[in-house]
Amino acid sequence: MKFKALGAFAGLALLAACSSTPTASTNNMSGANTQTNASAVPGSEQDLVANVGDRVFYAFDRSDLSSDSDATLGRQAAWLAKYPSVNVLVAGNADERGTETYNLALAQRRANTARDYLVAQGVAASRFSTISYGKDCPVAAGNDEASYQQNRNAITSVQGFNPQNCK
Repeated sequence: MKFKALGAFAGLALLAACSSTPTASTNNMSGANTQTNASAVPGSEQDLVANVGDRVFYAFDRSDLSSDSDATLGRQAAWLAKYPSVNVLVAGNADERGTETYNLALAQRRANTARDYLVAQGVAASRFSTISYGKDCPVAAGNDEASYQQNRNAITSVQGFNPQNCK
């Protein structure tokens, strides 16, 4: 009987914790949001990050999109359709393994793949700029697979905003 009461109390505590009003947003590895941010200005960088997801991730030595990437880019395409005056920069990145030349080319392919997906969804190509940072602007410090996974990405940002504070 004690276990049932304790279990019911734990369940109520869990529900109470989940009912709080979200005030911040975080992106998981898939770029999907775990919460929404109602205070973000519509059409802003903060809105893109908080309510859509700004990055897609790639497998080692690959520039093709995963199903998680398709979902994130689909949300980005819908967001861009909603804000037709917003121009974006797609920045490609690579982990630290490989030569500088190879990683710059790979990161450019990643940026182009993300841009091409969005264009195929009906977003005007003239709204995009792409850049390759190669391995020069990691988002995660470290020499382990978890850091490498975070650094193999393409990040979409509102033109004029530099999420990585690079060059």
